[in-house]
Amino acid sequence: MAFLYDTLLQEFGKRAISQVPVPTQISDNLKFSQRPYQQEAFQRFILCHSENFAGKPHKPLHLLYNMATGSGKTLVMAGLLLYLYEKGYRNFLFFVNSNNIIQKTKDNFLNPQTSKYLFSNKIVINGKEILLKQVDNFDEADDENINIKFTTIQQLHTDLNNTKENSVTYEDFTDKRIVMIADEAHHLSSGTKNGNLFGSWEETVLKILHQSFDNILLEFTATLDYESREIINKYKDKVIYKYDLSHFRTDKFSKEINLVRSLYDEKERVIQALILNLYRQELATINNINLKPVILFKAKKTIKESEQNKENFHQLIEEFSETMLGKIKKTSTVPIVQKAFQFFEAKNISLNDMVKRIQTNFREENCLSANNDSEAEKNQILLNTLEDENNPIRAVFAVQKLNEGWDVLNLFDIVRLYEDRDGKDGNPGKTTLSEAQLIGRGARYYPFALEVGEDKFIRKYDDDISNDLKILEELYYHTKEDSRYISELKKALVETGIYEDEANLETKQLKLKPIFKKSDLYKKGYVFSNKKLPKNFNKVNSFTDFNINKTNYRHQLSSGGGRVSSVFFELENPVSFDEVIKTRDVELKNIPKHIIRHALGQNPFYYFDNLSHYFPNISSLSVFIEDKEYLGDLEITFTGSYNRLQELSHFDYLQALNGLLQNLEADIKNNSTEYEGSEYYPQPIHQVFRDKEIRVAKGNERAKGQEELVSNESWYAYNANYGTIEEKKFVELFSRRFEGFSQKFENIHLIRNEREIKIFDKYGRAFEPDFILFCNQKREEQLTFQVFIEPKGTHLIGYDKWKEDFLKVIGNEKKSIKIYTDTYKITAVPFYNYGNENEFKRALESTFEI
Repeated sequence: MAFLYDTLLQEFGKRAISQVPVPTQISDNLKFSQRPYQQEAFQRFILCHSENFAGKPHKPLHLLYNMATGSGKTLVMAGLLLYLYEKGYRNFLFFVNSNNIIQKTKDNFLNPQTSKYLFSNKIVINGKEILLKQVDNFDEADDENINIKFTTIQQLHTDLNNTKENSVTYEDFTDKRIVMIADEAHHLSSGTKNGNLFGSWEETVLKILHQSFDNILLEFTATLDYESREIINKYKDKVIYKYDLSHFRTDKFSKEINLVRSLYDEKERVIQALILNLYRQELATINNINLKPVILFKAKKTIKESEQNKENFHQLIEEFSETMLGKIKKTSTVPIVQKAFQFFEAKNISLNDMVKRIQTNFREENCLSANNDSEAEKNQILLNTLEDENNPIRAVFAVQKLNEGWDVLNLFDIVRLYEDRDGKDGNPGKTTLSEAQLIGRGARYYPFALEVGEDKFIRKYDDDISNDLKILEELYYHTKEDSRYISELKKALVETGIYEDEANLETKQLKLKPIFKKSDLYKKGYVFSNKKLPKNFNKVNSFTDFNINKTNYRHQLSSGGGRVSSVFFELENPVSFDEVIKTRDVELKNIPKHIIRHALGQNPFYYFDNLSHYFPNISSLSVFIEDKEYLGDLEITFTGSYNRLQELSHFDYLQALNGLLQNLEADIKNNSTEYEGSEYYPQPIHQVFRDKEIRVAKGNERAKGQEELVSNESWYAYNANYGTIEEKKFVELFSRRFEGFSQKFENIHLIRNEREIKIFDKYGRAFEPDFILFCNQKREEQLTFQVFIEPKGTHLIGYDKWKEDFLKVIGNEKKSIKIYTDTYKITAVPFYNYGNENEFKRALESTFEI
């Protein structure tokens, strides 16, 4: 039997899953936009909840999300909560293993003043504002809002099995539909592992679940034990989504991990980390990135050790000097440390300046201990808001308390202040495994962007490893040089999926050929792309500008009509004239205006300040109601018996208008976007395409450069093509077709786009075509074609369909842009795929027809 996540893929396919619409009650009511994998988490649940398929879990529904540390599991919880509210659920029980996480989650769900609050200012579902209410038990719950009880699994177990006043009881779950949400759910399976559920937390949870057929249990964990047969047997039909650290890292949502090993003692390792901390801060500042990098100092076992570390650190900062820095500058062989000193020199930041800035940054009041429970709770707000501008903390001292439930984005250095190891036979010990877990928490990406339209939340310099800003995408773990320990730590990190051992990577030099650098295209030519801009709604003057069809909204009238008939013998009486279902069209202009205004007033989407965002050219609600370009030309088709249609009431009008407005709201939101692509603009080619270093996995297809084909071809701009198999097949095709091209065109240059050029579609979605082809028409007029080309493997064609649609739009438009006496024609062709090569050849040739 396959895992549930594979069953869903086999049943529906990746493309079908990706096309499941995420309801507006999720997307509109979450403060943060959803990443693609978070959307897939919703889409998978919607399919599992609403569709029937072979292998669908039985009720009561029990599912588990195995999602990486830092991937936003709490946002997924919040979205599912909104979805299930709309499906009729009102009562939610959140439980976890520690008080520490409970407090953090309460803030995320209930406190709009915190930076990590998950919801919009107002939660509006089906046109009505919904409140989030914390309850102690479900007797306090109401049927209009979202009721949440927060507790630990230990407290829940105690309350249910030792009943006391005002505590939750098993009876609370017998007559109510409950959604249970368990975070860090790997703690809930001790009974399964031991082979005995009796009296365990796990038994308590399962007993609650089975109090009602309609209850739902949603578990979330980053660490599911796939090595345990008992755990696999329990969860095989429950793991709805597996998005582990390896996926998270591969999708570029994490920092990269670097191990900084040296023979320095603890004090000098600390100084080295302080130098890199200052380097990151200064580098971020000159690039207008608001960053306050944090260092974590890790003790091995005891709070006493950590307290001594903190005391030693304050002493070091007090005595900090140019001599200490000078020693590191003279003796460190770590390349990034030397690069930092070169940066300081270039920016005229002296050793004395460095001393003063480091002493200011790491004053005693800017350092925090997070060791025992009382300290962790007391400092919870500071620990969970380290990224906030008004949070002064620059250094955190800890033993074990931050290995679980800690959210931090601006941690860039972890300094290991001990030197022994507990591994055996080359395998990592318990301490090393906990260190790997801590590193995984620190690997959360700090979001930044240098320009509008750039994705803030993913790594940008994987293919440009010499870029100075790459250090803002890396976490450094500072430790004593010890080959056995490093080997064990690497093994632990690789197994988590957050680390790529540098021994498995190789650096490739990607260089523009001298012949290309001498070409007119490189020296004088331009490449055209566009930018992501906030959507300009000023041109919106009607519903049709949002592609909204003015079809009638159909509303079924309620009716008391009915009949009684015998099960076996009695024939039903003929239907009377009054009971025949008829329809009646009513134009909105014939519905009293005060009823329309009342319907608009019930839905915050139609408040004038929000409405004018989408329709900036309406001057008042009256215009929106009366103008034929908006509501004034709409009709409602009422369906009901003849008598009901003759006596339409104000309440009937209001009910129908609510339905119409909800549909209209969904259409407007689905057909609008907050961003769009700008017009094309030129950049000199010699400023865009350049020599660079890239890192690729040894033995991977991308490690092969196709030099035997491209190195001696004048039409290929780079010395190698470190691309996919499909990209190489395309270059082979172009090589075969080049002779025919050269008869029609001159100055032909094919450039592999190594993340230098982005184009944005009408929804503001970013796309980086793999190749750009330039060629000049052989005639008097100077006409240069710029053609976007994207080879695509068969398994990705459906998933990336929007990109091919975008290429077709560009190809159909064939925009002409004149610069001085030169004309550029911007065009594109549909995806290249080896299986459709002949079709692609015809498309490529036809794109040059003018």
